[in-house]
Amino acid sequence: MEIFANPDAWISLLTLTFMEVVLGIDNIVFISIIVGRLPKEQQAKGRTIGLSLALVFRIILLMFISWIVGASAPLFTINLPFTESDFPVSWRDIILFCGGLFLLAKSTTEIHNKLEGEEEEAHGGGKAYATMSQVLIQVILIDIVFSFDSILTAVGLAQEVIIMIIAVIIAMGIMLVFAKYVSDFVNKHPTVKMLALSFLILIGFMLIVESLHQHIPKGYIYFAMFFSLMVEMLNMKLRKKSEPVQLRQSEVQDPEKHEVV
Repeated sequence: MEIFANPDAWISLLTLTFMEVVLGIDNIVFISIIVGRLPKEQQAKGRTIGLSLALVFRIILLMFISWIVGASAPLFTINLPFTESDFPVSWRDIILFCGGLFLLAKSTTEIHNKLEGEEEEAHGGGKAYATMSQVLIQVILIDIVFSFDSILTAVGLAQEVIIMIIAVIIAMGIMLVFAKYVSDFVNKHPTVKMLALSFLILIGFMLIVESLHQHIPKGYIYFAMFFSLMVEMLNMKLRKKSEPVQLRQSEVQDPEKHEVV
């Protein structure tokens, strides 16, 4: 507890907690979309288990912090054709590349199902629900990728493992509180869900680029997400405002349909 007598420790804790919450947004969005495939009565349980698994993975990885740091060391090298240079490949590159491919594949499939209406057609017009085991397997796979990226950020912002663990626990607590609201909002508005899936494609592409040793500042990605979300919020407000006008026009054109009995 002596480290908390140092003001720098508190600054590191606050900064790291904030960063963990920001980095956890894409995790919440993914879990919200995947859990939305469960029956309504199981969605809260799925969200809780999903975020709890994310917390467990982060704490376990923090226990192996030395391995995480060493995961960036070259595992083997690939001789690039037409060049005289070699491309070093590490465990970090492999995990980010596989995670990026998984995000791209899953998000593209979800968009395809949404556009083609396969969710409703699978059961004769009723929604096709996923099982809890199917959802948890997907959540575990993406939790590993997001946890790995999160821990690498934590290593750069704090030196003490106890500070990293406390920051991760606080951030996960905050995400557990707001996960339901985010999930309900995303699943209630189809255009927002489509926007969220597009963001996940962007994040998957960013992970693949990172695995190829090409750094993209995350600030650009999150700014694009925030800007697009603000535009969509304005569109939602405009659509809501125009609904009464459209209803009144419909009443004028065909008053018999709106006759009060």
